[in-house]
This record gives sequence, C-alpha cells and structure tokens, in this order.
Amino acid sequence: MIRIGILGAAGIAPQALIHPVRRRSDMEVIAIAARSLESAAEYARVHGIPRAYDGYDALLAADDIDLVYVALPPSEHIRWSIAALETGKDVLCEKPISMDAAQARSAAAVATRTGRHLIEAFHDHYHPLTAAVKEVIDSGALGKIVSIAASFTADNPYSPTSIRHVPELGGGALMDLGCYPVHWLRELGGAEPIVMGATYTPNELGADITIDAQLRFDTGPHADATGSLHASMAPGVSFRAPVFVTGERGTLSVDNLVLPHLGHSVRTVIDGVTRTWTVAGRETYDHELDAVVRALETGEPADTEGDDYVATMEVIDAIYAAANVKRTVSGAAA
Repeated sequence: MIRIGILGAAGIAPQALIHPVRRRSDMEVIAIAARSLESAAEYARVHGIPRAYDGYDALLAADDIDLVYVALPPSEHIRWSIAALETGKDVLCEKPISMDAAQARSAAAVATRTGRHLIEAFHDHYHPLTAAVKEVIDSGALGKIVSIAASFTADNPYSPTSIRHVPELGGGALMDLGCYPVHWLRELGGAEPIVMGATYTPNELGADITIDAQLRFDTGPHADATGSLHASMAPGVSFRAPVFVTGERGTLSVDNLVLPHLGHSVRTVIDGVTRTWTVAGRETYDHELDAVVRALETGEPADTEGDDYVATMEVIDAIYAAANVKRTVSGAAA
C-alpha cells in the first residue's frame, strides 16, 4: 500500500488524485497539510482524509507517508518537492514542475542524489491517446511532417488574487495552460524544438493572458518541421486543447488531447481518405497513477521525470525570453 500525503488544500486534488486513488486497492490518501490547521481539517473532513496537519513541514515529518502530492502554486513546487525528497519520500508534483529550468535541474539533481522519484503530473501523457497519435505520426503514414500546431485555451477571468494571474506565483497562460502544448510539441516532434519567436498580451499584473510562439525542429525524426503554440485564458475563450499535424501526404487532428476521457476524436485525411476514430481509455489520472505505482515498484523512472521536465522548462524559458516577458522567479530552491 502506497500511503499518500497532500501538500495544499487545492481544488485540483479531488479530481487529480483523491478520487482516482479511491478506485485503486494499492494506494490511499492518509494526510493533508495546509497553511492553517483549520483549512487542513476542513479539507480532510470534506474529502474523508484521516489526518490534517498545520503546515507542510509537519506532514513531511511523518514517517508513514510514502508519496507526497504537491498541489501548491508553481512558485512553491520546487521548494516543497525538494523538502519531501530530502525526507526520503517520492513526489508527484503538479505541472509545471518549477518556475524555470534552473529550478527544475536543481530538483532533478536532488532526486538523483536521494534515489527518490520526482514525477511531473502531466496526466494526459499517460492516456493511450497520446501514444496512438505519436504512432501515426512516426509511422510515416502522413509522409514527411511539415508542421505541428498545438494550443490550449480556457476562460479564466482576471483576478489579482488568483494564482493563475500573479506572475510571481507562476501565473500566466503559458505556465498554467501552455505547458501542455509545450509537452505535446516536444513529444510528437520527437526532439527539442527551437523557439523562433513569440508574442504575448499581458494582464494588469504583467502575466501573459495570451501567448503565441513559433518553433522549429532542427533534429529528430521530423527535422525541418515547424511548430506553433497558442495558449490563452482571456475572457470568453472556449475550452479547447487541439493538436493539428500536417504531413506531405495528409493531416491528423485531435480535438481534446488534454482530457480525452471527457470526449475526443482523432481525424486523419491521408491520400484523400478520411478516417475519424477514438482511443479507448480510463480517466487520464487513472493512467497516471498506474505509471506512478510502476515507477515506485520497479525503481525505473516514469516518463515525466528528470530530463523530461527539465527540457519542458527550457522551452518555456525560451518562449518567455523570445516574447520579452518580464519574469520574477520566487520560491527558488535553497
């Protein structure tokens, strides 16, 4: 039995962890920590968690917790992930793993030194849909890949108190939403893309409310292909997470790569023949927990560990630099 403690009374935790864990017999959530005991106790009561802790250090001091789920603002991800690793615990950390690539590299080094797992929670990667799309692209069925376009948009009304809009806490469209298209481009392109340019629209606090980037693949199986990224949390935008791949023989489109269990379709048009299909699977979070358990049991790294999250943050850094976004990295690792 893998015993889990949650850092942060976060709204994402029931969907991403608590409910999926309850569908399993090899994991259980036994503790929650928040900045106040009152908040932790109320969260524990609502979600049926046995123990509540006043502060994150108190939970990390418990010797019967195997895995820590970090559900804090991105500015706090590395600080508390490293703290958990240092106490001998494995970590599943919400995306994005850190505020920049330097932080990601520091955390990866600690994970290596302690011999523990630090897994970034790109749950969508573990759904069979991602592998199926990549298989079509890599099979050559589309011919030589010309371009890959990925985007993620979701209406997120501005509030100066929302962590999604405060740049010092890791807010902004690229960090909150665009990290997914960055991951898709890296994975489907089969190599690390080069950022050619980027533009953004700031909110009142300077965080990117909309951001666009142009990329190119210089290496890998689809060298010379271009990439494009769009992320927006502007008022009125629809929830959409599509990917569109163009090859010399045809196209492939996916209308919901981020949460395929809520409904999706894949459409290919190859040599003039159209095919529309879906890929069976459970909730993305169930597949992610399969990977977490496998990593903890075998000692082998999960796909979204180490080099993977460092590379994702390197692309995010490059997009922000190309767009001339002013960034403040707080909560840096000591």
